[in-house]
Amino acid sequence: MKNKGKQMMKKCNADFQYTTNCERLTNIKPFENKIWLSSPTMHGEEIKYVQEAYETNWMSTIGENINEVERIVKEKTGCKYAVALSTGTAALHLAVKLAGVKPGEKVFCSDLTFDATVNPVVYEMGDPVFIDTERDTWNMDPVALERAFDLYPDVKVVVVAHLYGTPGKIDEIKKICKMHHALIIEDAAESFGATYKGKQTGTFGQFSCISYNGNKIITGSCGGMLLTDDLEAANKVRKWSTQSREKAPWYQHEELGYNYRMSNVIAGVVRGQLPYLEEHIAQKKAIYMRYKEGFKDIPVSMNPYDSENSEPNFWLSCILINECAMSKQVRGETEVLYVRENGKSCPTEILEKLMEYNIEGRPIWKPMHMQPLYRMNGFITQEGNGRARTNAYAEGSSMDVGIDIFNRGVCLPSDNKITPEQQDVIITIIRNCFQ
Repeated sequence: MKNKGKQMMKKCNADFQYTTNCERLTNIKPFENKIWLSSPTMHGEEIKYVQEAYETNWMSTIGENINEVERIVKEKTGCKYAVALSTGTAALHLAVKLAGVKPGEKVFCSDLTFDATVNPVVYEMGDPVFIDTERDTWNMDPVALERAFDLYPDVKVVVVAHLYGTPGKIDEIKKICKMHHALIIEDAAESFGATYKGKQTGTFGQFSCISYNGNKIITGSCGGMLLTDDLEAANKVRKWSTQSREKAPWYQHEELGYNYRMSNVIAGVVRGQLPYLEEHIAQKKAIYMRYKEGFKDIPVSMNPYDSENSEPNFWLSCILINECAMSKQVRGETEVLYVRENGKSCPTEILEKLMEYNIEGRPIWKPMHMQPLYRMNGFITQEGNGRARTNAYAEGSSMDVGIDIFNRGVCLPSDNKITPEQQDVIITIIRNCFQ
């Protein structure tokens, strides 16, 4: 602990070594073409399959592209059944429905995630309870999850997301869920292609979901998929996603259905993309590693992962500003204020500076328990109930990890097509924010 403290003090010293070596911004001009956070990377194969759908007139929710996409994903992930759907959110909704969530039932959900992880619970009138984040992977904290079961022992469904393509602490979470006889829904929307102990994400939940949204590592412009080893569940999803039509000469319906099946045209785009998954992951990893090297002597750290047990898909690279190097920043619901301080910076300053040079970055996803929509929902930390933990009569404060990461973190431009030279400029811009 003493050595760690010395390291922190070294990084937090006002006389940063990098300040004398940092390139000045006077010679850097805004990019003519915008540098995106994560835009689609197209290869040309996509057009062939879209054209095939057009020429064969299979412009519907059935066709060869859909069949092939399901087959290829099964082979890549190792799951037994894959059902192609209109969005990853649709897949999550049907997963929640498969899990049998009833109105008013509490469901444990990852807190530091996009709202599409959580909203499907509400579609089925369930009651999300948010589980705080751990610092090792920025995903659901197993310790907080165990505390949640102490408070709500009857919960039977847990929705787990892998943030930014980084696998969470899967073994620990699975062990806890098994002990409490709870079913896991795995949100692998951002982590397609990532592995944990050699096994693909999207195969750890009873029902798992992936996404082909426009900024994901594989895109169809939209689209998603439900993965499962349960044949009955897969067949149920196929039925629900096509308006629950019964086997009859007319439109016969015995249960509620949805218009959730993937289009054969969209499937053509996904089909053309899938052979490039490993290439995209390698490109994303190279981007992450260049950032890591470029920031090694300034007071920030990269979004972490378990290098011994997992291999992320590195969908988004992020930084977390050291506490001692954070300038004052106050965020409201829609606006933010900050104070410029020498030798320090904050996410807002970094994002504004990037924007000046025609570069897109983003704040870290705002934790779900902080969203106005969910301000009345339960939130559990390692200490138990995470709501109203402040105390005017006691020193110290309760640690809310998700809020801390949100306050100090930045999603960096992670587009596959970014060049090393462009990334060097981005690194220089961010380094200069700490002068």
